[in-house]
Amino acid sequence: MHYEKSTKGIRVGVSPRFSLADSDPAVGTFVFSYTITMANEGDATAQLLFRHWRIHDSAGDDSLVDGEGVVGEQPVLGPGESHEYQSYCVLRSPVGFMEGHYTFVGADGEEFKVEVPRFHLNGPLVMPTLAIDPYEDDEEPGVLH
Repeated sequence: MHYEKSTKGIRVGVSPRFSLADSDPAVGTFVFSYTITMANEGDATAQLLFRHWRIHDSAGDDSLVDGEGVVGEQPVLGPGESHEYQSYCVLRSPVGFMEGHYTFVGADGEEFKVEVPRFHLNGPLVMPTLAIDPYEDDEEPGVLH
């Protein structure tokens, strides 16, 4: 699934995916990676300064993440330019979402927020383990009561 939103001439696109290779559902570790592309569709240069994320885990956890730039960078986007990066988050359940915004500064020195659309994090359905002993009471093997 791909999500997009445009704010003040900056278009943000997000493509999340579940990473089975990095996850361990048996112990409640679900890793999601996401690729973000931001494109300056306006007519003035802008620089990304800060990020703000709300990460929701259906296990009941919400966390806020604030910081400078993205993956150690504060990209400058001229008109028609774009920047792409990849990151990840770890949840305790297979379902959640992320949303937030970036703070940019324009060539005029004015700061402005660019919304990141809410994107859903959907991993595999995990069924609880049932403790059924099919050999209980010396009945036929494989007979469940």
